Amino acid sequence: MPFRDLDRPPLDAAALRSALTGPGRFWTEVVVTSETGSTNADAAAAARAGAPEGAVHTTDSQTAGRGRLDRTWSSPAGSGVHVSVLLRPDAVPAARWVWLPLLVGLAVDATVHECGVESGLKWPNDVLVDGRKLAGILLERVETDSGPAAVVGVGVNVSMRRDELPAETATSLALEGATETDRTIVIRSLLRNLEALYRAWSASGGDPAAGIRDSYVRRCVTIGQRVRVMLPLDETWVGQATGIDDLGRLVVDGRAISAGDITHLRLA
Repeated sequence: MPFRDLDRPPLDAAALRSALTGPGRFWTEVVVTSETGSTNADAAAAARAGAPEGAVHTTDSQTAGRGRLDRTWSSPAGSGVHVSVLLRPDAVPAARWVWLPLLVGLAVDATVHECGVESGLKWPNDVLVDGRKLAGILLERVETDSGPAAVVGVGVNVSMRRDELPAETATSLALEGATETDRTIVIRSLLRNLEALYRAWSASGGDPAAGIRDSYVRRCVTIGQRVRVMLPLDETWVGQATGIDDLGRLVVDGRAISAGDITHLRLA
């Protein structure tokens, strides 16, 4: 990335590798590019090529980012965090992999707080500040020769200015008065938080009762709200969000809904 904006220096690849990788560490590789289409696509290709768990792909500029349901996501070069990690939770039953994006959400939320901004989690995959979207998460399952892998991508708006936001309902760390907007430091903090949560979750066999669900419910701003659930084929219904079940599904008026069931979830 050309270094033209003093507020948006390029990522420090050497600093990230020094802080995160090395003998006995969880993160095995940090790949930093100046530009790529999608860090999730890069991590998925690495997984198919045999990359081990703990590989990280990040970039200064992502030109073809995707969100849930293949929604597009983009930001000016150097203005955000785009990072994807390769995980191989072999000790966790496949049915519990649905907790991965929620677990990553907890890591992002903790990182945002470390940057001096009060945030919360919107089920299933967004981090919000006063109702405005700051970050999003995308989980993809990848089939490889050594078994299935999970690629989890995170996008965080860091230094985006108001006229650069993709929607009026978005925000950035800078706009929220963050005490830290150095993307290298934000990524380092995020990966350390994620490692701690992922290690604990994996060691429990992915058991949601081992602290992840309770932590998520405490941080989830959706719980306790009346929400409008929009399903495929234009089906819509409104109800009270009361909790998260053992499969990471949102419980609305006693009915459990999965992230794959919905097209949108909004406050009623």
